Amino acid sequence: MSSGCGRRRACAGARYSEAVGPSIKVNQELWARIAKAAAAAGYSSPREFVEHVLEQAVAKLEAEQPDEEVLRRLKGLGYID
Repeated sequence: MSSGCGRRRACAGARYSEAVGPSIKVNQELWARIAKAAAAAGYSSPREFVEHVLEQAVAKLEAEQPDEEVLRRLKGLGYID
């Protein structure tokens, strides 16, 4: 089974020529698990899988944080100090 990484790519560092922003490093054991999960889920590459998982995690965290406008209104109504 292929991990989706070519010989010229540094999988553990997740550095790709098409990357525009910063890259992250993951240990080889985690990368192998990511590659296996990505293949099982039908993603075209481990990178696509990682980006999708991170987008979901960030969206969840953002949704859990109260909006500043909501906080201002609740304070104005006296519900919070």
